[in-house]
Amino acid sequence: MRSRALLCLTAAAVATAQNPFENGENWYVNPSYWASLDTSIATADGAVKATLQSMRDVPSAWWIDVKAKVYGDTTNTVEGILKDAASKPNPPLVTFIVYDVPNRDCHAKASNGEICCTYNSDGTCDYLAASDCADGLLEYRTTYIDPLVDVFSQYQNTVPIVLVIEPDSLPNLATNLGDPRCSNTATQNAYKQGIAYAINEFSSKVPKATIYLDAAHGGWLGWEDNIMKFKAILDEMNVLSKIRGFASNVANYQPVGEQCPSYDFCTNNQNQGHSCCKDPCNLQTEWNRAHNEANYVLLLQRTFSGKYVIIDTGRNGVDDMRNDCANWCNARGAGIGRVPSTNTGLNMVDAFYWLKTPGESDGCTQTLPSGAQCPRFDDFCGSQDSLGSQSGEPRSPEAGHWFDYQIKQLAANANMFPNGAQPPTAPTTPTTPTTPTTPTTPTTPTTPATPGNCVPRAKCTSSASCCGQTCYQLVSSMNDGMCMSTCSGWVCKVLGAQPPVPVPPTTSCTGAGVANYGNCLDSHCCTSSDYTCYEQSVHYAQCIPTGTCSNGWTCRVLA
Repeated sequence: MRSRALLCLTAAAVATAQNPFENGENWYVNPSYWASLDTSIATADGAVKATLQSMRDVPSAWWIDVKAKVYGDTTNTVEGILKDAASKPNPPLVTFIVYDVPNRDCHAKASNGEICCTYNSDGTCDYLAASDCADGLLEYRTTYIDPLVDVFSQYQNTVPIVLVIEPDSLPNLATNLGDPRCSNTATQNAYKQGIAYAINEFSSKVPKATIYLDAAHGGWLGWEDNIMKFKAILDEMNVLSKIRGFASNVANYQPVGEQCPSYDFCTNNQNQGHSCCKDPCNLQTEWNRAHNEANYVLLLQRTFSGKYVIIDTGRNGVDDMRNDCANWCNARGAGIGRVPSTNTGLNMVDAFYWLKTPGESDGCTQTLPSGAQCPRFDDFCGSQDSLGSQSGEPRSPEAGHWFDYQIKQLAANANMFPNGAQPPTAPTTPTTPTTPTTPTTPTTPTTPATPGNCVPRAKCTSSASCCGQTCYQLVSSMNDGMCMSTCSGWVCKVLGAQPPVPVPPTTSCTGAGVANYGNCLDSHCCTSSDYTCYEQSVHYAQCIPTGTCSNGWTCRVLA
């Protein structure tokens, strides 16, 4: 009994030992994301184009939503991604979403999975068939989790790995048992036994990987009875000691907001003038105190002491664009949220991170862009808040497919660099100021630092307010910059500095020419004679009119 207790303590210590994202922000950016973004960059212009270009070096998680993505040599597979990361001088951290549990997504249709407890004749899942899901669980273990363990174990000593486990699954069991597809014994066994197996296998055989379990978001589990049902499921599964914490807002649009001084700070219409009580989804009127993700963190801390949180900020840059916050599919008017960072200003929050890749569709409209009928149409993807439901909007592709119209709207509404905010404190009565003393005359006038700009990644207009760091403008359409120690892969213009003089173009060119405004990083050649391949950063170059290189680019001519 004593040795078993020690083993549990050891597992808990391993699960919570260190924030994996605290590695100098050395995080993996998948080349396949560059390829998708480049297709939209090529047809964008102005501020939208500049924002899309700046996103090329922003890391995001990679979803393992089918078994075929496990093995392979390309960066469209787990094995290929880890090979690519391991080949770098300083291998970056790679974040994966484990997402293929049997009877996946029992309360929706847009992303139903490939592994079933019982199959229909067309290969889809029969969610209503009675079974113990033994066959589906065997398939999940032997053809999905075990191969993942095999690949992860080969690279865990070389590449830092973060795993986010099965979004939406356990929250569905906590709140949607009124749906027979979720309450079916087969689905309940699939989720509880399958996810427990995954966590136990990863924690024992890939101990260097860090595990976060999906915990939906405050607009879903933020009611106390919902979070307690969720906790009861996890207690039954006996997995809490194996995970570092939870992932919230995965693939959703809930705002981060400001964290209140206490969980019940806004209850019963208290302190409604305080900015932390802002409630764009009107959740407080329904007795949900987790009206933003920052306050949902407080609820998670109350419920699961000692567990850490990562928050998906990929698409929550706008907080009040929906008529009904239950509408989760391709929300109209959404914007890119905060760039990944460990400087969250929130206790027990390891990082803001892009867990859902911005630009990938949540689900399809009833009619696909091709004109064919969507085989996995979900009513939520036809909601009044969903792109494609209004005349003049393009139809939405299937879940996970690139959605050009959406990524451009997300870029147009981006809020990637809000000023570094600390958790607010309760209002206090101001103290009586002391009698000011006569200041001494300084020998050399200095510009005082702007209050708050000692916070890393704070907004700035000049380096003088950055406490020794440099004020970089990251997107050419933005007036403000961000305090950073180094800058690469962005526009990286030092505010107040003289613009660089573009290097005169050379005339030599080899390889296939690239169309105007296309990515010429590999070919170095442009189709039009009056266009030149200018380098933006080590990761991006573009064919633009000769002599018009942006002030913030390196402007090195590639030829």
